[in-house]
Amino acid sequence: MRDILRAEARRLANTVIWSWDGWVAAWTTEKTLRQWTVVNLLSAGLAFSLDLSAAERSLILALGLLVLAAELMNTGLEEAVDYISKVDDPRAKKAKDCGSAAVALTAIAGGVAWAVILIG
Repeated sequence: MRDILRAEARRLANTVIWSWDGWVAAWTTEKTLRQWTVVNLLSAGLAFSLDLSAAERSLILALGLLVLAAELMNTGLEEAVDYISKVDDPRAKKAKDCGSAAVALTAIAGGVAWAVILIG
């Protein structure tokens, strides 16, 4: 049992390390990740300064994190496509555009949530 717990602890530690490495790699190269992070910090600050319910605040914070997750996935997708080939190909463009659209949709979801909370 002890060996199993050690193996699982090591696996969790590796996951944390690899995730941090991914964040740092994207942070250093992707201006949009840094921009979305600033937007999220401002959004979180506003969410905590307004009289919002815990559910409203949770929704805003969770959607902000999803925007960051989508941006990280888009970065990974773009890197993989560029690694495979530098040749212009409509399939590569489609893959990159779809990744960008995923980021846009999560950002729109966050905006919709803010609008509904502030208007409602």
